[in-house]
Amino acid sequence: MAERTVLHVDANAFFAAVHQAEDPSLRGRPVLVAGDPSRRHGIVLTASYEARAYGARTAMRLGEALRLCPQAVVVRPDHGLYVAYSARLRDILYAVSPDVEAFSIDEAWCEVTGVLHLWGGDPLVLARHIKGRARGELGLTVSVGISDSKLLSKMASELQKPDGLTWLRREDVPARLWGRPAGELFGVGPRTAAKLAEFGIHTIGDLAAYPPEVLARRFGRMGTAMHEHASGRDDAPVAPLSMADTKSVGHETTLSRDLTSRQDLEPILLALAVQVAARLRAAGVRARTVHLKLRDAEFKVYTRSRTLPAATDLDAEIYGAARELYLGRWQAGRAVRLVGISCSGLEAGAQPSLLPEPSADRRRLDAVLDRVRDRFGERAILPARVLTDRRDGLSLFSAREGGGRGTSFDKEPLRRQGDRWQRGTGDEPGGQKGGPPGDRRR
Repeated sequence: MAERTVLHVDANAFFAAVHQAEDPSLRGRPVLVAGDPSRRHGIVLTASYEARAYGARTAMRLGEALRLCPQAVVVRPDHGLYVAYSARLRDILYAVSPDVEAFSIDEAWCEVTGVLHLWGGDPLVLARHIKGRARGELGLTVSVGISDSKLLSKMASELQKPDGLTWLRREDVPARLWGRPAGELFGVGPRTAAKLAEFGIHTIGDLAAYPPEVLARRFGRMGTAMHEHASGRDDAPVAPLSMADTKSVGHETTLSRDLTSRQDLEPILLALAVQVAARLRAAGVRARTVHLKLRDAEFKVYTRSRTLPAATDLDAEIYGAARELYLGRWQAGRAVRLVGISCSGLEAGAQPSLLPEPSADRRRLDAVLDRVRDRFGERAILPARVLTDRRDGLSLFSAREGGGRGTSFDKEPLRRQGDRWQRGTGDEPGGQKGGPPGDRRR
């Protein structure tokens, strides 16, 4: 049996890179994707690598980032545009292999074990092909990690950024990973890293050498998994989202600094809602319950949930529910360190109803607009409001405040075929186009 080969493809500084690809005048210049440039407030959703050279970082306050890099160009976020680029990047992977699992809006795994012989058996040749297409067709640089598992390919792609290409073999794990901080192990967050430090575990090597039974007693199954991962062992399959195996869909982000204002938190809630909704659409499912997760400066975690009148896969509805949970349950001025949105109560597509679906017209209209833009370009047809109101630069595809550049979502959603989800044509009755989930920490 051929040795398993998995690629992890990660688009570098994705939000900023998309704007640089769209606007040639931004290429090579420091770019900050943030709120309203004229007001110079809000937080940085993504800083380009040119801006990072001056110390600007994701989740930093825009004012602080501009003090560090005053020459930076600030652009408003355009989430619809990001989803469109993400879909095109994923299409490049689908052209290589049918086994693609989107992990976020800017990264995905691609199992190539069964197709590697078409590339002379050399994963480096295949990885360079993917990198070349991403740069030539999309104007994006991607880092690619190669290994025999999802875990190690993900770790490999993190070792060299931007524009990296790293092959991490399992026998190389002691030399290349064990000296790195335990918090850099995939799945180990800052809070867990702090707990590990209490046990004298500071590096990935410390974690691999620690008695697994002690880790299991202290951290449960997570302790066992951390020990396995630190040793380079992982057999998780590369697979698209499946309702049979998934009870909820969500994303969360740990902020680089505590945030206290509604103006800072709402863009993050919106970005997370877009990511979660896109993943639901990609799998052809809808969710009935929206969950909000917040962690404060003392590492206390609070969760709230709201069950919707009808299951949804629309980012506006998910964002609206999460926003209401935040505004209604969180004390103004209280620091937030982590934000997460998840959805549960998954249902396969549209459920039969005796009443007309309130969003049915919106869905049909979106499908028509998607096909027009797919054929004639992203700016071929836009609502009048986009031309007259560009206050926040958000996507035009849902009922949100402000306007923005219009774009289509994923051009080929997943369809269920037996026990697997396969890519469809986008023309199925009631079909909804969707993209992969989104950015966590860039």
